[in-house]
Amino acid sequence: MTLRSSPDLIRLYETYTAHPDSIGFKMAAAATAAAVDDPLIVATNADIVLFPGGGRDPEVEGFRFSTLGFKELAAVSHLGPAVASLMYIRAHDANSDLWRSEASRLLEATAVARAANTVGLWRDVIAVAAYRGREASIAAMIAYACELTERYLTRALRDPSTFTPQDLRENYLEARGKAIGASVPMNAVMIATFFLVGMDIGHRVIAWFDRHSVDWSRAMALIVGKQGRPTAGVTWNSNSLCALIRGASKNRLALERLYIAPHAPKFTVTHPVNIAAVRAFEEPMRRLWCQTRAVSELAPMMFEGYPGFRLDSVARPVLEERTLHLSEMPAVDSPDDWRALNTRLRLVMEDPRQLLSSCVTDYAVEQLQANGNNPASVRVPGLDNMRYR
Repeated sequence: MTLRSSPDLIRLYETYTAHPDSIGFKMAAAATAAAVDDPLIVATNADIVLFPGGGRDPEVEGFRFSTLGFKELAAVSHLGPAVASLMYIRAHDANSDLWRSEASRLLEATAVARAANTVGLWRDVIAVAAYRGREASIAAMIAYACELTERYLTRALRDPSTFTPQDLRENYLEARGKAIGASVPMNAVMIATFFLVGMDIGHRVIAWFDRHSVDWSRAMALIVGKQGRPTAGVTWNSNSLCALIRGASKNRLALERLYIAPHAPKFTVTHPVNIAAVRAFEEPMRRLWCQTRAVSELAPMMFEGYPGFRLDSVARPVLEERTLHLSEMPAVDSPDDWRALNTRLRLVMEDPRQLLSSCVTDYAVEQLQANGNNPASVRVPGLDNMRYR
């Protein structure tokens, strides 16, 4: 076979990179050694790990899969998309009865869930500290959402001619019509459930970081692995963990010290936590952060006098009356800013970069910080400003 490469040029290539004895590898090692005492924060899609530095043991805070009430609230968050998905199935396969059988299955599951939903369930069983004092309101909201969904599906099965996108918006999602007796928009329920989950996670993570003396000026932060759907969470504005970590730092963590690394080496925390196993990830994670930083720091040395990189603002765009399109989630002015909140619901589904969990997590964290991390002082949009009956 004819050789189609030059060993000598490849050796030159590997002198700088792609080899454990390369200059680039040794530069990364030097940068890592210089930062060995700095705090390193690594977030996966389920846990946040703090490596304090100086050889001290890591500490772990699980924030997603261990979140009490997460799946119960997500089940209700998903009712709107579930009904819309049935409509999509019907529109793309009009001759099939699949939409009918799936609608019946959803109808049955919703009725069973409504029967299981009680104030006692939320107060005594799920018992989330951040929800304390709101258990009756949460139970009432879920009962309403389930009953409204049952009425809507029953009507659609009885009279499929009503099962249209316009009808979905008017009588179910926005509650402008009277056909099924809706008094609160289903959109408000979706916002409330997203916000409650974000408020609980934010409350626990902020309190966890507050118990540690993190030097945020030296802290290094990594968000690793897949976050939600494969296309999501790869930018600062679309990743709810960015808002969570920076919010917990009271914005003392500079954005340029937080990297999103979807292709980082696999980092998995098992529960119960094995500290020795977690500690084994510290060196490769530190190396990843420090190598990224070191390459960035070469640029000013090499190209002084040329325009340099500066982070774009991560401030949310403000909706105006004439706004027709957005490339980022809009700012929320208040818990009653339903144009912005409903626009966020649309964008987290329409923009493949967005995490569904990013819908209002940043707003929840912002409100917690403004209220001393006290959930009781925060107004939950879609819950505290709605009357469910």
